[in-house]
Parts: sequence; C-alpha cells; structure tokens
Amino acid sequence: MRRVNEAVRGVVAEALGELQDPRIGLVTVTGVKITPDLREGKVYVSVLGNEKKRRASLAGLESATGFVQARLARELRLRRTPALTFEYDPSVEHGVHMSKLIDELDPGPAPEPNDDDDTA
Repeated sequence: MRRVNEAVRGVVAEALGELQDPRIGLVTVTGVKITPDLREGKVYVSVLGNEKKRRASLAGLESATGFVQARLARELRLRRTPALTFEYDPSVEHGVHMSKLIDELDPGPAPEPNDDDDTA
C-alpha cells in the first residue's frame, strides 16, 4: 500500500500543477492514504495563505477531482481508480508555528569573550 500511496501522490501532485483554476493557490501534496480495497483515497494538502485562501483552494481542488481521477486512471494501472477527497493537512502550518516559538525562546548564540581584554 505504501507504494500505491506514493505513486498516487506523485501523479496527483503533477496533475495539480497543471490546473488552471484561479481559486487554487500554492498547494503542496503532503500525503495520500488509499484504502486497501482501492475504492477511496484521501489526498492531504498544505495550502500557503490564510483561512480564506485555504477554503478557496480546497473548493477548487474538489471541483477538479474528476480531472485528477481521470489522470490517475490513465497513468496508473490499478484494479480500480480510487474516489479522491482532498483534506487540509495542518502539519506544515504547525511546524512553522513551532519553529517560530522555538526562535522566540532561543536568544541566539552567546557572545564570545573578547580575547583583546587583558585586564588581569
């Protein structure tokens, strides 16, 4: 199943790059989870932008589902083509948030002592 998920992820990511829908912003496919019977699949995406942009991108992706599934059927020879749904993956946003928090806590490198001070 891992190989199937990766193959589907690659085809979907390539297909999303060709979409012309203006609602779809900068979208990255972060993962794919196909059921073992190949009937359904969830495509997890990260969207650059605010909540409004995220909702618009997901709506655009949902409307392009038929195009993406047709591309999937054409490029991968699977027993059946899974019905895809797109879901927002908050892990990238969460990672950026955690990095900002860590940066706020880290005061940076400690100043090195000056070797020119001979006060002894």
